[in-house]
Amino acid sequence: MPGTSVEANGMGWDSATFFGLGVGFKFNEWLRFDATGEYRGKSNFHGSDNVTFNGGIGVDNYSGSKSEWVALANAYLDLGTWWCVTPYVGAGIGMANINIIGFRDDGFTSIGAVQSNSVAYAQDGSKWNFAWALHAGLSYKVTPSMSIDFGYRYLNMGDGTTGSTRAFDGSFSNGGAFTFKDISSHDFKLGVRWMLDTPQPSQPMSPLMRRG
Repeated sequence: MPGTSVEANGMGWDSATFFGLGVGFKFNEWLRFDATGEYRGKSNFHGSDNVTFNGGIGVDNYSGSKSEWVALANAYLDLGTWWCVTPYVGAGIGMANINIIGFRDDGFTSIGAVQSNSVAYAQDGSKWNFAWALHAGLSYKVTPSMSIDFGYRYLNMGDGTTGSTRAFDGSFSNGGAFTFKDISSHDFKLGVRWMLDTPQPSQPMSPLMRRG
């Protein structure tokens, strides 16, 4: 006899803006380090599971949102400078706090001529994870102390989870949590870097003086 099959459709998160600050240290002309903190704004989730089982069909439509706090320690390798433009690559590790908010599951089932609806809600959930990132980008030196940075980053923040679930009709009130595996993001960043210790221009050498 045929069993149950589940087909996922359109699962994913919308894009969101994020804002961050950092402080760092330039070791030499090639190597620099920084520590960054950022807030990632609200991003909405959408998707559905189409279910086929013996004698019927069903669908679960999911919705909710998330936001994150992320802290990273990063290292960058500057690859040389041409016409004030410096390409770079880098990597970072740190922690991410993922907040899942307002998650719900709207279900519909049809078995022959019998149709039914169901709704389940999840409590908000918050979880800290190990996070890691890979960087690449270009910086343009506007002045000796200021650069404009355009970069790409792949960021992996680990799993996010909701709190326990409950049904709208009271059929259950302490169901299992929903888990979102390996939440990641492809980020494009535009920023400004300031050097607190402005490089001093080299002084011309005094001419040698000969006496006698």
